[in-house]
Amino acid sequence: MADAPTDSFPGDHHHLAIFISGFSGGGVPRVMMTLADAMVRRGHRVDFLVAQATGPTREALPPGVQLVDLDDWRVLPVPSRANRSWRSVTCVLAVARYLRSARPEVLLSGGNYPNFAALLGRALARVPVRLVVSHHSDLIREARGKPLVRWTVRHLYPRADRVVAVSQGIADELARAAPICADRLIAIHNPIARAEIQDRRQDPIDHPWFAPGQPPVVLGVGRLHPQKDFPTLLRAFARIRRARPARLVILGSGTRPERRDALLALAAELGVSEDVDLPGFVENPFPYMSHAAVFVLSSAWEGFGNVLVEAMACGCPVVSTDCPSGPSEILDAGRYGPLVPVGDDEQMARATLSLLASPPDPERLLARAREFSVDVATNRYLRVLFG
Repeated sequence: MADAPTDSFPGDHHHLAIFISGFSGGGVPRVMMTLADAMVRRGHRVDFLVAQATGPTREALPPGVQLVDLDDWRVLPVPSRANRSWRSVTCVLAVARYLRSARPEVLLSGGNYPNFAALLGRALARVPVRLVVSHHSDLIREARGKPLVRWTVRHLYPRADRVVAVSQGIADELARAAPICADRLIAIHNPIARAEIQDRRQDPIDHPWFAPGQPPVVLGVGRLHPQKDFPTLLRAFARIRRARPARLVILGSGTRPERRDALLALAAELGVSEDVDLPGFVENPFPYMSHAAVFVLSSAWEGFGNVLVEAMACGCPVVSTDCPSGPSEILDAGRYGPLVPVGDDEQMARATLSLLASPPDPERLLARAREFSVDVATNRYLRVLFG
């Protein structure tokens, strides 16, 4: 049974600090800002700590949330060219100084490198601050070639007061990787800002392919990274295009321009360049989801898969790879959208064509999306943080 919304849980108001690497366009900042907004609305004080205070989602920081730039708490400055990961790793002393000064009741960190800095920073601060770390990524794949992440999970996560995994699949993975007591490890699905989605999905789209009378659009959303496996989506789209008129739009950017170039080159090789567009990062993807014919998640792995819930909250039919971890939990083993094997462009195309020919009832998708409401997730987080 879903948790009932509450004005605040527990009854007293609290001081919470949330720590992430920065304002990238990824899922972690959106999830943590959604939580921060929900906490403030319930009367709690929230400090929002970042290792880098710039990025495409900074303007989305909710009102009432206090931004804390950890650069202001550093003992030594970091080079301006340092990336968010390095800035997070080198925040240990800054976190310790903040904790000793601000004395929040709880520190919630999110992301591999912020978790590392939070765990060591609290140890150095030597103040009574409850620490909850949240893990958002597939450990086996995200930590490949990253020994610091594996070391953190194995040796530091057991020192946290609680560890939150964003899906049961991630929780099971962490339990195998580290000696974390079962009563300290909990899976909490990400909060999806459904009310915001319903408001913002009505915004106009400045893209001619979404005009009335145009061929149906297949939509992908995500950073241009091997994790998202957009080459498989392109190959699947080429199969779709041979079967019927359609177009493909992929929203997202990345730190390496050559990845976009490689996708465009593949589209040319497949003969579908005229029907493929990569507009880059879009701050509000919800109108695109509302007007797309099918949303496809082609990922090789996920932590949860926020965009699947967001697409369903826009009434958009969804297809997903059955990747670890999250999509199968969101789609209830395929009841709310087809699940296809990772890397299988033939089955991805077949599933997408099926939805194009016979789309499901949007109300059924909306009802499923409501099960991942902000209130449900916030109540569970409050019990972990302050219960």
